Amino acid sequence: MSDNAEFSRWICVVCGYVYDEAEGWPEEGIAPGTRWQDVPEEWGCPDCGVGKADFELLTD
Repeated sequence: MSDNAEFSRWICVVCGYVYDEAEGWPEEGIAPGTRWQDVPEEWGCPDCGVGKADFELLTD
């Protein structure tokens, strides 16, 4: 089993940016391994600026 199998990915429905829990977003202070529910509510998409409400769980 891959180490990343337990992590989810979330996609911005506006621009298509993908937040990967395994990678986090260190440039914005979100450490690798940070679960989506633990990303601050005020966080915005780094590409288009929309909020968490505009992301959906990406299923493979």
